[in-house]
Amino acid sequence: MNNQQIELLAPARDIDIGIEAINHGADAVYIGGPSFGARKSADNSVADIARLVNYAHRFHARIFVTLNTILRDDELEDARKMIIQMADAGVDALIIQDMGLLELDLPNIALHASTQCDIRTPEKARFLQDVGFSQLILARELDLGQIAAIRAATEVPLEFFVHGALCVAYSGQCFISEAHTGRSANRGECNQACRLPYQVLDASGGIIAHDKHVLSLKDNNQSANLAALVASGVRSFKIEGRYKDMGYVKNITAHYRQLLDAILTERTDLSPASSGKSQFFFTPDPDQNFNRAASDYFVQGRRDDIGAFDSPKNPGRPVGFVLKIHKEAIELETTVPLNNGDGLCYFDLQNELVGMAINTAERLNDNHWRVVPKDPLSELRHLRVGTAINRNRDMNWQRLMDKKSAERRINVAMLLEDTEDGLALTLIDEDHCAATVQQPIEKAVPIDAARAKASLRTHLSKLGATIFNLTELNLTVSQPWFVPASLINALRREAVDALEQVRLAALPPLPRKAAIEPPVSYPQDTLSYLANVFNHKAHDFYAKHGVKLIAAAFESREEEGDVSLMITKHCVRYSLSLCPKQTKGVTGVHGTIKAEPLMLVNGSEKLKLVFDCKPCEMHVVGKIKRSVAQQKARDVQTSPITFYQARPQRHP
Repeated sequence: MNNQQIELLAPARDIDIGIEAINHGADAVYIGGPSFGARKSADNSVADIARLVNYAHRFHARIFVTLNTILRDDELEDARKMIIQMADAGVDALIIQDMGLLELDLPNIALHASTQCDIRTPEKARFLQDVGFSQLILARELDLGQIAAIRAATEVPLEFFVHGALCVAYSGQCFISEAHTGRSANRGECNQACRLPYQVLDASGGIIAHDKHVLSLKDNNQSANLAALVASGVRSFKIEGRYKDMGYVKNITAHYRQLLDAILTERTDLSPASSGKSQFFFTPDPDQNFNRAASDYFVQGRRDDIGAFDSPKNPGRPVGFVLKIHKEAIELETTVPLNNGDGLCYFDLQNELVGMAINTAERLNDNHWRVVPKDPLSELRHLRVGTAINRNRDMNWQRLMDKKSAERRINVAMLLEDTEDGLALTLIDEDHCAATVQQPIEKAVPIDAARAKASLRTHLSKLGATIFNLTELNLTVSQPWFVPASLINALRREAVDALEQVRLAALPPLPRKAAIEPPVSYPQDTLSYLANVFNHKAHDFYAKHGVKLIAAAFESREEEGDVSLMITKHCVRYSLSLCPKQTKGVTGVHGTIKAEPLMLVNGSEKLKLVFDCKPCEMHVVGKIKRSVAQQKARDVQTSPITFYQARPQRHP
């Protein structure tokens, strides 16, 4: 990908969603293959991947397959075979985390460094570029200055998440799920402990916050920062959401397509990374999809309000207030039209979100509605007159998304010319791809020249079932011959097929970037479990690049004491106004709060918060459960893995 191209990268849970992402303006789609993706229930067959590749390549769009889990030794060969299948299917690039894959005999396919590689510094970014990655997916926590510094140190395209759910941890640096359940986030099985409610206790056991989702973040939305991100060096703009539904992908892809197109209109030095223009049959609106409210995270510096502490659910949009409560119905004051099947919600007296699906909605007058919920009113706790009501599912919008909502076309010009024994039709598209077909045709002088000319134009212009949009039609024939409609239609169809073949041949492959020789040195000579080294090939990779001490991944279950189970830029202490820069002491329920360390408690689960102020980071500290650690003995009996003993890097 040329560095001066701007790529809109959309997610796909399955092939049908991937096709709609392309239709709605995506320059590239990332999707899970048959296995080894970090979204374990979003796998797709080789045949489906090949079908999506064929569709995307018609628009010179790209398909990236996620193979971004860490792998055991006994999985490496299966992963290699899958990579060969992906290359044969025409996949443009693989998104990977495990450095062991770079030590395998792989086909010529581009490699992108996953965000789970935790790319936060120019030194690490440069290293990954130099060992063979052709695109780098940056950590979500970076600000504009940090992105610009990485851009200055590298030449390959930089990719950045611009929308969707946020992992609270630095990606690849969260082990809570593995420690508590044996399900590794680095292997696609995160149990989302970050979305749970916690009590926050100070060092004396005083309650600072009760049942708050203090590790749950608002959703990422960089709509207002796109131009600044372009200026800082980002070239691939990534939408999160390989678990998301069709409506989300359609809507959010269309939203960012329009925003990026506006930037491309101003920045004539930049161009889209694929061909064609999408026409939308709706007005994109990100607030219509599931979201936990919006945050631009750290792009413009640390914010006070990045947390979704009250609920990890979708609070929706305000629609009105409760006027009356009857035995089976409620009356609402709202100017927003309601529909049967809409989802309403409200916050109860404990500030917890309560859902209320509509069975029937009846307008009583302009601002007055009678709503019968699907569930008994007795089950809707704390619903009272005056309660503010939000809507988090709009059935009219959902029905709109269920219909055809976009069409993507590539501009093309046509030229019809005489040949000695018939006609020749040439098609030239917006990428300067051209195809000419000829057909022997008995040309008859028309009785009505104007009618014959109009007929030629009408039949040549019939591109409705194709991916092309006619912008220019020139008839350079000596006269507008009378030609049977069946023959001119056949000529047009043949020319369209020929142009599609020319376009596919004109799409350059994305070859694997060659690693610099001799091997460059890794920025550090010691790696803790945080490096996620889970197989011998990954160990060999780092050793080859000068690392002298290499610890096993946390998933090896060697770490039985307290260690950092999550490292995050989000700071609970800061969010609760307990940062030393904010206050020296705060009076709480149990007197003066002793702000460090803090404890998170959810049932029997306890986690300690330790604050590293120099880089302004928080470590969530705990240990692996005994039941999970004991499983290691059984795992080792069925796996040929031997792990590497080394002194781990502890929390600060």
